[in-house]
Amino acid sequence: MVDATLSRAGGLSPHRFLKFSGLSWFLVAVIGQWLFAYYVIAAYAPETLSGDWARWDETGLIQGFTQADVIGNLAFISHTLLTFIICVGGTMQLMPPIRNRFPALHRWTGRTYLLIGAFMAIGGIWMIWGRETRLTDLGGWGTTINGLMALVTIAVAFWFARKRDIDRHRRWAMRTFILLSGVWFTRIGYMGWAILTGGAGMGRSLDGPFDMFIAFGSYLVPLAILELYFWASQYRSSAAKLGMSAVMFAAAGFTALGTFGAWNMMWSPHI
Repeated sequence: MVDATLSRAGGLSPHRFLKFSGLSWFLVAVIGQWLFAYYVIAAYAPETLSGDWARWDETGLIQGFTQADVIGNLAFISHTLLTFIICVGGTMQLMPPIRNRFPALHRWTGRTYLLIGAFMAIGGIWMIWGRETRLTDLGGWGTTINGLMALVTIAVAFWFARKRDIDRHRRWAMRTFILLSGVWFTRIGYMGWAILTGGAGMGRSLDGPFDMFIAFGSYLVPLAILELYFWASQYRSSAAKLGMSAVMFAAAGFTALGTFGAWNMMWSPHI
C-alpha cells in the first residue's frame, strides 16, 4: 500500500527513499569530515614545519607539546596530521563512482586507509594511557574501547577483502569508517548538543552526564544507526524503511548542525 501510494505520487519507493536518506547523511558527513581535515592541516602543519611546536597548544589541547618528550610529540603530531588521510581517504573509499570506476585505486587507498587506521588506533590508546592524554578515566576508557573495536573491524574488513567477499567487506568497511571517525563524531556531537540544549549536562572537566554519555555514545550511537540501516535495507517492511529514513534524515540534520557549530566555535578560530 505504501509502495503504491508513493509510486502514484511520483515519489520514490520506500527502499529508494531509504537509500536517498542514507546518501543525504553521507553527503553532510563528507562536508563535515573534509572541513575537519582542512582544519587539521591549516592549524598544525605550518607550526610543525616551522619547528614552532609549542604553538600546537594554542588550539586548546588536553596535551599537545611537551618539552623534552620527543617521542610523545612525534606521536601526537603524526596522529593529528594523519587525521587528514582518515577523513578524506575514508569518505572517498565509500563513494561508489570512485570505487566502481577506479577499482585499483580503491584497493590501494583502502589498504593504506586500513593500515593508517590501525596505526592511529594503537597510537591513540598509547597516548591516552602512556602519555596521560585524558581528562577523565571514563573518557579514556571510552576512546580505548573505540580504538580496540576499530582494530577488530579493520582486521575483518581486510579479511573479507582478501576473500573477495565484497558485500561483507563493504559492511565491515563502513563499520570501520564509523569507528575511525570517533574523534570527529565527538566534536560534532558536543557542538550539536550545545546548540540544541545550551550545553546541558556538560562539565568543565568533561565530567558531566553528557560528557560521560558522549565518551561512548560518540561511536556507539552512529554504529547502532548504521546497523539499523543495514537491517531496514534488507527488511521487507515499507514502514520500517520509511521509519529508518526519518532517522537518517534526523541524523543528517544533527550532523549538519554539529558541523556548523564545530566549524564556527572549534575549528575556524584556530586557522
